[in-house]
Amino acid sequence: MLIALIVTMRPRQWSKNGLLFLGLIFTINQYWRPFSPLMYQMLGTVVMAFLLFCLLSSSVYLINDLADIEKDRAHPTKRFRPLPSGQLSPTGALAAAAVLAIGGLAGSFYLSVTFGLVALLYLLTMLTYSFALKNMVLVDVLTISLGFVLRAVAGAVVIAVPISPWLYVCTLLGALFLGFSKRRHELLLLNDQATNHRQILKEYTPEFLEELITIVVSATIMAYSLYTFSAEGLPKNHAMMATIPFVLYGAFRYLYLVHLKNLGGSPEDILLSDKPILLDIALWVISVSIILYFFR
Repeated sequence: MLIALIVTMRPRQWSKNGLLFLGLIFTINQYWRPFSPLMYQMLGTVVMAFLLFCLLSSSVYLINDLADIEKDRAHPTKRFRPLPSGQLSPTGALAAAAVLAIGGLAGSFYLSVTFGLVALLYLLTMLTYSFALKNMVLVDVLTISLGFVLRAVAGAVVIAVPISPWLYVCTLLGALFLGFSKRRHELLLLNDQATNHRQILKEYTPEFLEELITIVVSATIMAYSLYTFSAEGLPKNHAMMATIPFVLYGAFRYLYLVHLKNLGGSPEDILLSDKPILLDIALWVISVSIILYFFR
């Protein structure tokens, strides 16, 4: 039962909470100094915030699986999850979700009242999605994307640093890209059974989703490009523009996996298993850190 519970908590999806580190990365030129106690303090705070969001997001996954238990039983792969397969009891899942939510919120408010409020807003938003908003066309994907933005906001407020609004826009657009790609994958995978699994899928078509994906990918690339030479706090020599190729490659690689490899149903699986994307993200992080630190 413990193993089934851990699986339902979806630790692979904790990678999404890595967005909390954006605030730390993009203020490296302002606060980071070699062997500075403040540097280690900020890093420790963000790590704690990351762990707390893992608890909160896991509680949401448990509740979401409880709400979708009957529909998941009709899904070709989700029917093997612990709840729809009967490996985990609904009572046990509900109790675990309550403990994780209460513990995550308590820890969040202990770290910072502002951070706690953002964490509470994230939890309420995701729960509202599970019971209502996921049945509203376009609003469903927008709500999921808002969850990504709230992660980025939480990472900034927990260490009390500002982040350029451009990055929030980029996070929103990137999350929309992942969300629409996932909906497309579900439609193609389930075919005529799509609406039996997720009612909202009847409001989408692959063609419509492909148009939306094209729009948000283009907007993401443009927004990030504008950020690199127009945002405040960046090097005056526009060295941040050197990171644009990594964003381009990441977007193109993901489109390749979605359209030619029929992936996209689980963005976290691609993030953790596709070596080119992993390398691209690592190079992007390293490049951003070097540029911000050495070109102050």
